[in-house]
Amino acid sequence: MPVITTNTSANSALRYLNINSEAQTNALNQVASGSRITRASDDAAGLAVATKLQSDVAVLGQASTNASHAASVLETADGGLSSISDVLERMKVLCAEAVSGAIGDDELAYIVSEYNTLVDEIDLIAQTTTFNGTSLIDGSYSATFLVGTSASDVISVAISGADATDLSLADVTTSSDFTTVLTTVNSAINTLASVRADVGAQESQFSYHADQITSSEENLDAAQSAIVDADVAEAQSDFSSAQVRTNAAIAALASANDMPQQLLSLLQ
Repeated sequence: MPVITTNTSANSALRYLNINSEAQTNALNQVASGSRITRASDDAAGLAVATKLQSDVAVLGQASTNASHAASVLETADGGLSSISDVLERMKVLCAEAVSGAIGDDELAYIVSEYNTLVDEIDLIAQTTTFNGTSLIDGSYSATFLVGTSASDVISVAISGADATDLSLADVTTSSDFTTVLTTVNSAINTLASVRADVGAQESQFSYHADQITSSEENLDAAQSAIVDADVAEAQSDFSSAQVRTNAAIAALASANDMPQQLLSLLQ
């Protein structure tokens, strides 16, 4: 029924205009931001999950850095242990040389002096092998590295001491000590080899775990993307469709607003 007091058609056209305009704005926001969720009301549950995934990805990034730091610590420690290994090798040669009956007292005195100097060198290496100011191979190093997203995802690192005392080495006072000292040096070499093997095993553990962290980070990124990222092609299609409907609603509203004026012309 044609009326002039209540323009029902205009009200309907305006309602659809608002709906289509909002759809057009939402689609445009998705295209511009690249995100399917531009506000919490778009997908509250999805936003909650994505936020948790995003925080896990951020923590895994730091966990990867932690694993890298741990590997650097262990590499530094092994460098110091390698130097001590070289020193022990020289000490073993000196012991073998001292036990030879072809050298005189002066040469034996030189051997004793060099051997004792090398004992001191082992202590010096143990004291000066540090990472960020922390001693690594003097028996005091122990640390924990977070390598996951929860407080329980940790790897503890402990490095055994490798100074002269830890290796049961002492200064030689007389040349006759070298027969016994050779056995001591051999034992020190075995002890050091065990320490290096333990460091190597820990370094290998961090290497494998770093690969696992990288894989987890990629998978979580993909899961977050599936929840949050917008399908740009679909969003652009939705925008175009909403734009057409908005223009149609504008035209319909204009026509509806003209209708009362057209009805009044019947009274003229």
